[in-house]
Amino acid sequence: MRNTNIVAGLSAVALVALVITGFATKGEETKTAKKENQTTTEYTGNLVASSSLFSTLCDNVENNDELKKQTGSLVFSEGGISQALDGYGTYMAQADQVSGEASVEALDVALKFVPEGSALEGYTNLGVSNVEDYLNVRKAPGTDQSIIGKMPGGAACEILGEENGWYQIQSGSVTGYVSKEYILSGYDANVRAMETKQHLLRVNCDVLNVRQEPSQDCQVATKVENGELLEILEDEKDGWYKININNLEGYVKAEYVDSIYTLPTAEEIGTVGSTEGSASIAQEIINYAYQFLGNSYVYGGNSLTNGTDCSGFCKLIYAQFGYSLPRYSLAYPNAGTRIDYRDAQPGDILVYRYGDGSGHVAIYIGNGKIIHASTPKTGICIGNAYFTTPYCAVRVIS
Repeated sequence: MRNTNIVAGLSAVALVALVITGFATKGEETKTAKKENQTTTEYTGNLVASSSLFSTLCDNVENNDELKKQTGSLVFSEGGISQALDGYGTYMAQADQVSGEASVEALDVALKFVPEGSALEGYTNLGVSNVEDYLNVRKAPGTDQSIIGKMPGGAACEILGEENGWYQIQSGSVTGYVSKEYILSGYDANVRAMETKQHLLRVNCDVLNVRQEPSQDCQVATKVENGELLEILEDEKDGWYKININNLEGYVKAEYVDSIYTLPTAEEIGTVGSTEGSASIAQEIINYAYQFLGNSYVYGGNSLTNGTDCSGFCKLIYAQFGYSLPRYSLAYPNAGTRIDYRDAQPGDILVYRYGDGSGHVAIYIGNGKIIHASTPKTGICIGNAYFTTPYCAVRVIS
C-alpha cells in the first residue's frame, strides 16, 4: 500500500530535488508562467500519484519559509510535474514489489526523477564527461589517433554513434571520438546534468559593454562579443547583472544577455603546423600547458598543480623551457617583442587591459583559442582568445 502522507516528513533536500526536476523557477522559463492558473487535476491527470500527494508537495514548499528561500518563486511546469510524478509512480511501484510498502528512500529517489530524453536544452541523446579534469577528443576511435579537442569534466555532448567502445560525439564546435567508459549516457547523464548545470549569461548583442558600476554613465571596463558566456556574481537588480569574466568584475545590462542553464563543452585544439625551430618549441610549450587543464585558479599562487593566477601560469609554463617572464600581468607588454594581436601565432602571449587598470594574460594556442588561468570557478581552461579585444600580443620565443 502506498503511503502518500510520507511526503510531509521529507527533508528539504528531497523537496528541492522535486523543485529542480518538476518546477521552473521564476525567470528560468517565462513561457511556463502562463500556465500557473491551471488546476491541479490538469497537471496530475490520470497519473499513478494522487492529487493529495501533489497538494502535500506544494504545501510543503509554500509553507516552509526556509525552503522558499532556496527555491524562490515557483511557477508550475505541466511537463515537469508530469515527469516527476510519473517517476514517483514507477519507483513507488518497484518499492512495493520489493518490500510490500513504500519507503521514504524510494520516494526520495522518485523525486530526483528526470526524463529518459535529454534534460538539457539542445540535446536529444545527451552524454556527460565523467572525468575530474579533461577528456581527450580524438579524430578517430583509438588511443593512437590524434587529439583534436579537450572536453572538461562534466561537459555535455551529443552522442552521434558508437564504434568499438568509442562514442562519436559533437560537443561545442568539436566532432570526434571519446572512450565510452568516460561518458555518462541516458538516465545517468540526465541526473548529472540536473545536478551540475551552470546558471550563466549569454551575450545576445554584437558587442556588449561591461561597465565598472551599474550605470550607463559609468566607464566601460571592457567589451565582450556576441555569444560569450558570463559568470553571474549577483542576480539582476534594477536591470543590471554583476558578472565576472576572466577575473574582471563588472556590470552588464540585463536586456543584452540571456539567462541560461548549461554545461561546458569541448574546446578545439590544433597543431602549430611546423616541426622546425620556434614552431616546434611553441608546440612543446602548448602541450606542456595542456597537462594542467582543470587545475585551480588561486590569486597570487605559484603552483601549476595546487593553484596559480593568469600571470603565474604563463611564468611557470615558460620557465620550464628556460624563459623568464614577469609575475604581474601589467608588465607583460614589455616581456618580449610586442606585436599586433592579429599577428599572434601559437606560443605567443595575448595581453588584455581593462578600464579599471587591471589586466589578464594567456597563451595563444591557435584557432582563436587560448589556454589560461581564468577564474576561481573555471580554473585553468581553454577559452575564446577574443572574448574581448586584446591589448597586444607578445612574442617570447625567438
